[in-house]
Amino acid sequence: MLDLDEIAREGARRMLAEALEAEVEAYVESARAERDERGHALVTRNGHAVEREVLLGAGSVAVKTPRVNDRRICEEGDRKRFASVILPPYMRKSPKVSEVLPLLYLHGLSSGDFIPALEEFFGSGAGLSASSITRLTEAWQAEREGFMERDLSGRDYVYVWVDGIHTGVRLGGDGRLCCLVMLGARLDGTKELVAIEDGYRESQESWACLLRDLRKRGMKAPELAVGDGALGFWSALRDVFPETRVQRDWVHKTSNVLDCMPKSVHWRAKA
Repeated sequence: MLDLDEIAREGARRMLAEALEAEVEAYVESARAERDERGHALVTRNGHAVEREVLLGAGSVAVKTPRVNDRRICEEGDRKRFASVILPPYMRKSPKVSEVLPLLYLHGLSSGDFIPALEEFFGSGAGLSASSITRLTEAWQAEREGFMERDLSGRDYVYVWVDGIHTGVRLGGDGRLCCLVMLGARLDGTKELVAIEDGYRESQESWACLLRDLRKRGMKAPELAVGDGALGFWSALRDVFPETRVQRDWVHKTSNVLDCMPKSVHWRAKA
């Protein structure tokens, strides 16, 4: 089943892959003027390496790193070799990239601000110039705008699952802001991300704005909505999609009950 962790991991994988491509493009461009005696470029792209697994979030993803053919000779007499600073050869796990990049991707998707992720992980100290960061930021923002403006009139969501996710990234300088997330299951069983915006988890108005935007773009009322009982979502749902049935998320409910009990009896309560 599609879940938020999977969405964040896939987004982080794509962000990493595009940053690796930009890093190689910058490397090749920096040597564009260097030619051999026949006028051929000494530094060129050379396809991609074999896929390797890189740990991102709670699971691993396959990443194809671009390769470079560098025919220049260094002072020691050996051929120069391109080595990615973003993802060095044989690296399969970077704690910072693994744990934080997926969350920063969600932050960018909800707020439109991808700069913290791109600058922190891929900035000049990590392999990309300011101009490359700008190009990547513009591309991701354009993709987000397409997602936020897409037509939903053909989507037949049977049920939706909602939650407010705190990523640890301060959205707009307000620690209470979080990612308001909606996942949907369609009639054919397909599960997909329906909406993600920054807002306040307990705020009826934050959720109402999200729901009204979805309705404006053609989304029909889902049969069932599932979520935590503490959300401001429920009051908003009654106003925007009053015909939708509601169901308490038992994962959150169980967690809340266990929080009120001694740890020594948790196993009995779960039985």
